[in-house]
Amino acid sequence: MEQKKEDRTPKPGEFYRHFKNKLYQVAAVAEHTETGEQLVVYQALYGDYRVYARPVSMFISEVDHEKYPDVKQKYRFQRVSFESDAAAEEETPQINPWLERFLDAEGYDKQLEALNQMRGKVGQKELDSIYLVLDIQQSAGDVDSQLRQIMKHLEMRKRYDGSRLR
Repeated sequence: MEQKKEDRTPKPGEFYRHFKNKLYQVAAVAEHTETGEQLVVYQALYGDYRVYARPVSMFISEVDHEKYPDVKQKYRFQRVSFESDAAAEEETPQINPWLERFLDAEGYDKQLEALNQMRGKVGQKELDSIYLVLDIQQSAGDVDSQLRQIMKHLEMRKRYDGSRLR
């Protein structure tokens, strides 16, 4: 019996971790107007949230382990699921609406506002996602104290970025 090949074609809304441990979300799969080649359009979930495009074939390719021998991840971009049980990984990830508000927030003030509204409404899973998105080290303590530390970090970034532009 022929074994069914895994469909790794990215779909809009899915989250992926690059082998260099950065998180991205697929915005669309587009078609190049001249060549017809399929391109993945995806956005960084860190830094300045830049938007990128690359051929689907490159996006789903395996990591060059000769060039990167220490990388454990098999594929260049590995799909990330925010669900814990195996059955749920096949479904579209269900994101806590409070986390989604944070991810959609533009600018430090909106992010801080979203974090402030999260108090008592999120758990460690959502905080882990925020640490990934902000590319910061996880702090110790309960959920509430970690949330306060993340807010302090964002306030510091806001002050630093604001003073740099003057």
